[in-house]
Amino acid sequence: MMEFLRKLLALFTLVAVVGSGSLAQAADNSGQATKKEAAKDLVLKGDAKCTECHDEADAPEKLAIGKTRHGTVADGRTPSCTSCHGESDAHVKNPQGGKTRPPVEVAYKGKFTSSPQAQTAACLTCHQGGNRIFWQSSTHAGRDVTCTSCHEIHTAHDAVRDKAKQTETCFTCHKEQRAQMAKPSHHPVPEGKMACSSCHNVHGSNPKQLARASTNETCYTCHMEKRGPFVHNHQPVSEDCGICHNPHGSTIANLLKARAPFLCQDCHASGGHPQQIAGLPDKRGTASTPGTVVMGSVGRGCVNCHTNIHGSNSTVNSATAERFRR
Repeated sequence: MMEFLRKLLALFTLVAVVGSGSLAQAADNSGQATKKEAAKDLVLKGDAKCTECHDEADAPEKLAIGKTRHGTVADGRTPSCTSCHGESDAHVKNPQGGKTRPPVEVAYKGKFTSSPQAQTAACLTCHQGGNRIFWQSSTHAGRDVTCTSCHEIHTAHDAVRDKAKQTETCFTCHKEQRAQMAKPSHHPVPEGKMACSSCHNVHGSNPKQLARASTNETCYTCHMEKRGPFVHNHQPVSEDCGICHNPHGSTIANLLKARAPFLCQDCHASGGHPQQIAGLPDKRGTASTPGTVVMGSVGRGCVNCHTNIHGSNSTVNSATAERFRR
């Protein structure tokens, strides 16, 4: 009888030990489940709300934001997902339980893209100052161009910030300028020595989105020798370089819109110049012999004589000193 009781007690002890182990294992599993539920941030501070679903398996390209300036976690200004996309509680919780979640509050691409104003407002929360201060009144903003129309946020290399690749982004819309840049005479933009942003501030307020207040001021950034002031100023030069030049490209040297004398004769009628006979001179002509002044028919180039066409500092006491000659 005593032997039977000892065996029964040993059996109960074994069952108790196994049971306590099972309970411990169950408690451990419960702790792991709790730990698993508390998702950790993957890239940005506070991004667990989004990366719990949008992780390496779902959207690995989105996590590349950690390689951009927006992913500098040591910077206190670094945003999180909700800084740009809104809290989007309905999207996260999906209270209706539908197969398709409600869209995020601010969507930049896809079927539920938000309005241009909403997209831009999210960016301007941080990027309002500097050369973007006049964005709301710019030509791009007036035509519903948004920041993400040009910039790529979730990528380590934003092409529009690269001088060599920036033009491809601009040419997406500006087809005419693409064709002009392919002409023989052009600024060295295709060669990568300049970019569209060398002359244009795409966030600016003036109609042409120029980097400076006017066309001339922008051109003078590089062409200082044309600035003057001169003793004799050429009026169209002082007014707007674009009267004679096409800055994006031309088939004529020096980016001219037309060849001389046609370009010059847009303003200068033949009445203010000795009559030019359309033929080669067969004898020496003099001003005292009407109809014989034919030297201008050779070459037909106004700048053969009027060399200082942008302005002259001649102080010669002559009636023709202001005619931009040497």
